[in-house]
Amino acid sequence: MTVTARQKLLAEALGTALLLAVVIGSGIMAERLSGGNVAIALLANTLATVGGLYVLIEVFAPISGAHFNPAVSLVMTFRGALSVNLLASYIVAQLLGAMLGAWLAHAMFDMTILQFSTKVRSGTGQWLAEGVATFGLVLVILRAPAARVAAMVACYIGAAYWFTASTSFANPAAALGRMFSDSFAGIAPSSVLGFVVAEIAGAAAAVLVGRAFRAAPLEATPGATHPRPS
Repeated sequence: MTVTARQKLLAEALGTALLLAVVIGSGIMAERLSGGNVAIALLANTLATVGGLYVLIEVFAPISGAHFNPAVSLVMTFRGALSVNLLASYIVAQLLGAMLGAWLAHAMFDMTILQFSTKVRSGTGQWLAEGVATFGLVLVILRAPAARVAAMVACYIGAAYWFTASTSFANPAAALGRMFSDSFAGIAPSSVLGFVVAEIAGAAAAVLVGRAFRAAPLEATPGATHPRPS
């Protein structure tokens, strides 16, 4: 059965909205229940994001590829996996979905729907962290065996929440959506551009590294230390 362009765009918008609702909503819940313990709040936020991201990729990947991320869509277009004609529409759907997801999270927690974050996330360390986070995400997507993409992406993002200074947005749509939430997961509007530039740079670096590994097989023989020939 052929998937129409309208179905793909709906999947990207809905998937991105639900992803941002998971990220922001779990951040709000974690902050309320953690008693001021930021580590516990981040752990709860991480676990919810890992689970939600895995499920959303599994649900929407057969329809749209489950990008939920303009940087990923750019990479997929560059690789020929997404039509150039759909790229702009994918990005618009993702950005719109991210904004709606933030508003949905606020509505569920009886918060003011329209708000802007005051949490400044800026500086060389934060930008480098976002570049690293996005580099790793895209490289995982490019190198992961198809049957394990969802699990590997979710696990990587969960790890990057903790090993990056930025807590791993790794997604320009997520940066935009989180700009609209003055909550645990938010980012001040003034900080968004730096994050987006770093994310695009990280994605571009991953494409270059991915090209260097293009001939390498994706799976290894069970029990062996060297990958099997393609």
